[in-house]
Amino acid sequence: MTVYADNAATTKVCRAAIDAMLPCLDEIYANPSSIHPEGQRAKAVLDGARRKTADVIRCKPSEIYFTSSGSESDNQALLSAARIGKSQGKTHIISTAFEHHAVLEALKKLEKDGFEVTLLGVHEDGIIRASELADAIRDDTCLVSVMYANNEIGTIQPIKEIGEICRKRGVLFHTDAVQAVGHVDIDVGRDNIDLMSFSSHKFHGPKGAAVLYARKGVQLTRLLLGGGQERGYRAGTENVPAIAGMAAALTEQAKNIEANAEKVSALRSFLTDELLKIPGTRLNGSGESRLPGNVNVCFENVSGESLLVLLCEKGICASAGSACMSGSLEPSHVLLSIGRSEKEAKGALRLTLSEENTMEEAKYIAECVRDAVVRLRAQ
Repeated sequence: MTVYADNAATTKVCRAAIDAMLPCLDEIYANPSSIHPEGQRAKAVLDGARRKTADVIRCKPSEIYFTSSGSESDNQALLSAARIGKSQGKTHIISTAFEHHAVLEALKKLEKDGFEVTLLGVHEDGIIRASELADAIRDDTCLVSVMYANNEIGTIQPIKEIGEICRKRGVLFHTDAVQAVGHVDIDVGRDNIDLMSFSSHKFHGPKGAAVLYARKGVQLTRLLLGGGQERGYRAGTENVPAIAGMAAALTEQAKNIEANAEKVSALRSFLTDELLKIPGTRLNGSGESRLPGNVNVCFENVSGESLLVLLCEKGICASAGSACMSGSLEPSHVLLSIGRSEKEAKGALRLTLSEENTMEEAKYIAECVRDAVVRLRAQ
């Protein structure tokens, strides 16, 4: 049996996305910036995708900018907000210790450029406290960036509360929602979000397409210089097939979000309960405020790398943490941030499920993990 349980890394492209992409690879192939009829056909697809995307997160189409990846969207959001802040004499930024590296590396660059960065500590449950964030805001704070849901342990942050605090204090609020969009209901207005990043391949769309939402009035800084695509804020011919597929996948996910969450949460709960029956197992992060399909545990006296090898032999696709850091010998910064020791962090296993997984597969995973842990501890 082959079981794919690494959906946080990427998801299978859904049929709706493929069906939306095919005409753009065959018939509607012109450049959407061209003024001739064929170019305008491509532009109509692009405009339709922008409207569909905006509908899902409840914003205006003019607030949607298409990019190539979540990392690009994160970088543009942070650099844009920093530039706005600097023009106002504000050079302090608040984020968290367990952000994705796309955010953390951008913050390191900004520190070199003279900005001061405060990284909030994360509690053992994998959730930051809005009150602590409020206390950290200063008169010169220009940006708060807190991920919607963590990419490794799946914990969902108090985004609405954070957004309210930032709006009242006049601070721009960015959230990396790469793991959340398509899996939880998001309303950028309700949550007082000014900037938000998300990526197609995390919700059954194709790779190479992503979104930066920027609230009207937030002036973006261009990362790519060249043509006037994306209303002048992102040069380069748009990837129309991937964008069309992304919008179709997102629309389908949004329609089924409650049913999918109910099914996947049941699988997650079953698998979590089964794995915690193994002696020396700890769940990483809250068991409540968590993405529907995320199971992340640490096994005492077990190498996560060796565990993954044994699971691969059984046809189970899983991970020890972020796919962006695969091959790294360093323990997960996310697990260290919630208080796990380096030894504990190196015994981690991340299983991320989707609505395509079944209870039969969940039972198979539990059985194989149990056998593998016993085998490794006996060595």
